Amino acid sequence: MRYPVGVVVAMKHSFLLLCGLLAAGDALAQAGENGKGAIYTCTTADGRKLTSDRPIGECSSREQRVLNPDGSLRSVLPPFLSPDERAAQEIRDRKLAAERAAQQDAVRRDRNLMQRFPSEAAHRRARQSAVDDAEKAMRISERRIKDLALERKPMLDEAEFYKGKPLPAKLKQQLDANDAGVEAQQQLIENQKAELVRINSRYDAELAHLKKLWGGAPPGSLPWPTAVQ
Repeated sequence: MRYPVGVVVAMKHSFLLLCGLLAAGDALAQAGENGKGAIYTCTTADGRKLTSDRPIGECSSREQRVLNPDGSLRSVLPPFLSPDERAAQEIRDRKLAAERAAQQDAVRRDRNLMQRFPSEAAHRRARQSAVDDAEKAMRISERRIKDLALERKPMLDEAEFYKGKPLPAKLKQQLDANDAGVEAQQQLIENQKAELVRINSRYDAELAHLKKLWGGAPPGSLPWPTAVQ
């Protein structure tokens, strides 16, 4: 059937109007859906700005801003990482966690040190106590060496009877045990001398560290002296 030209034009205008109304309805519906949830926005590597109601695939390697329906910022979505990038990120995260833990330990250690030694006098008393213990151990070893020398004298007197002859097994065993005892005590004395050096070195480094803390340095802000470790 053929329609007059005027009718055809009227029908065409009606069709276009209907399409426009449908498109407007779709846009309003879509806007309503976005208003219920988050809005994702990002800028691609070539400068295009994209918006979606879900994470944007084209921006998987870039940061995405997550907005509320009113346009305010809800959060920031970091780039999606490849397996290698994720492994590297985990390494960085572990390193940061270890650094945070070390910092917390440093703060706790400094606070404990200041609580233990609130003044230089308290620190000096602690040093003297440690030195006294080491010196006491040395004096004990020195007395034991003197005692061993007294015990050895009758053995040597008995050994005079065997000049040019083998010593009896029992006497030889007693002399050897005496020698071993003297050597052991001499080694203990050397160990205590080394301990005295270590004690004084430790307390010197500790005192220098404490003076900075007493002077106002924040706990955990100073390197821990190696001599104290």
